[in-house]
Amino acid sequence: MKNLKQKYKDLEKLIGTKFKDLSLLDAAFVHKSYVNESKDKEAHNERLEFLGDAVLELVVTEYLYKNYGNPEGDLTNWRSALVRGANLAEIAKELKLNKYLYLSRGEEKSGGRQKGYILANTVEALIGAIFLDQGYKKCHTFINKFIISYLGEILEKGLHVDPKSKFQEIAQAKFNLTPNYELIEESGPDHDKKFLMAAYIGDKKYGEGSGTSKQQAEQNAATDALEQRGWIK
Repeated sequence: MKNLKQKYKDLEKLIGTKFKDLSLLDAAFVHKSYVNESKDKEAHNERLEFLGDAVLELVVTEYLYKNYGNPEGDLTNWRSALVRGANLAEIAKELKLNKYLYLSRGEEKSGGRQKGYILANTVEALIGAIFLDQGYKKCHTFINKFIISYLGEILEKGLHVDPKSKFQEIAQAKFNLTPNYELIEESGPDHDKKFLMAAYIGDKKYGEGSGTSKQQAEQNAATDALEQRGWIK
């Protein structure tokens, strides 16, 4: 525990959260590839990610409902933009979460610390860990500070517009081609599936995204493609 205290000292300060159980925080950074290869960790972070995803959506939904009188369609689009993988990946980079990840040697070599979907999932796992250790109120504070604070920028830049439609529009204008999406990986039990999709134009991959449905994963892959190419202004 002493080593964990030192390891996460800077992160705790950055996020303004002093964990009572540092093993929960540590668990948020264990990628499933690491558990398959190493014996020092018994569980990966997907259960925490599952919990954090639900808490994140609730906090964002509550905030939008209380602060905006817009129609349901607007609020749904804004929420989707805030919680989508590409946005969470940027927040992970801002917090330098990638340096804490436990990855297998193969995932490390393939650039796992920079993969958007892994970073996004880590943010959700971190939220899950905060919820279990500190409760809803502390999660609310964290999500307001690091995620909801992007809402103004999202609305100003039009990032709440459906990313698949935007990606298709640009692909057709630039290359006269319609994007296609391919399943890279499917994991989890039938009642809790996780999909990793890739966005292609022709035979070239432009982005990746994960989600609890193929449609959500495709949206996140399209957003990743738009951001990587600088096509979101």
